[in-house]
Amino acid sequence: MSTDSAQQLPAGSVVAVIVTRHRRELLAESLKVIASQTRLPDHLVVVDNGPDQSASDVVDDCPVPSTYIASQRNLGGAGGFALGMLTALSLGAEWVWLGDDDGRPADEHALSTLLEVAEKRRLAAVSPVVVNIDTPDTLAFPLRRGLTWKRKVSELPEEFLPGIASLFNGALFRASTLDVVGVPDYRLFFRGDEVEIHRRLVRSGLPFGTTFRTKFLHPDGSAEFKPMLGGRFHAQDPSDDNKRYYTYRNRGYLLSQPGMRKIGALEVIRFGLYFVVQRKDPKAFREWLRLVIQGRKERFFRR
Repeated sequence: MSTDSAQQLPAGSVVAVIVTRHRRELLAESLKVIASQTRLPDHLVVVDNGPDQSASDVVDDCPVPSTYIASQRNLGGAGGFALGMLTALSLGAEWVWLGDDDGRPADEHALSTLLEVAEKRRLAAVSPVVVNIDTPDTLAFPLRRGLTWKRKVSELPEEFLPGIASLFNGALFRASTLDVVGVPDYRLFFRGDEVEIHRRLVRSGLPFGTTFRTKFLHPDGSAEFKPMLGGRFHAQDPSDDNKRYYTYRNRGYLLSQPGMRKIGALEVIRFGLYFVVQRKDPKAFREWLRLVIQGRKERFFRR
């Protein structure tokens, strides 16, 4: 760990937290935008899950005072953000600003805008709208509103969406919010950890949401959401074996938690239709069921 953490953070301090692994070039692009903010973060925490390809020099090149944590064990996104968020709190942060290494704020006013919206609306957490890094008028992740899925920013004319947020892609948290909802569950490793924090936020009753006054650029994540029944429903079907394992296993755990249990039975029907009827692959459905049950039993073995 290299750190300037001995400094006294000012009142209203913001600590930015980024988790990275083997993506030095993307991290450099992200830090470049963070360092150009009109309201600079007071400190930067970078958790590196892949120190065999160290990014310490990339962090050193960033002019924002920083703490670089080289984890000799891959903690995943869940553990990395948990460690980074706790480090930020231990430094005295009053606000914690989260970002992954493959995304970045769309402009230099992102942090100041998020702070302004959070203060004006008295929010516990606020997220920018997350858009496709290649086509910023398109959402990076499709968003369901009622029975329809929205894929364009223009399809969401509201200035603010309450109760909806992408929490690890540019979201800003009050430190007091983390006292209530906690940090990500390390056992999830990656996939579903953000959904789990969102679940806790909803159950806490704290106000949060997404503002459309600023954007966060992220690689397109819509490809693994496969349309079915004429596009009325989607099924998440990652092509990568690792992503599929952790997505379905962790989903099983999530659907057993308070606040999400009602949709569990619908998930079985939806994925049964997707795998058996649409894909004509009963074996894939059996594998989905196996992983979901594994997650429900909290058997968080790594693949």
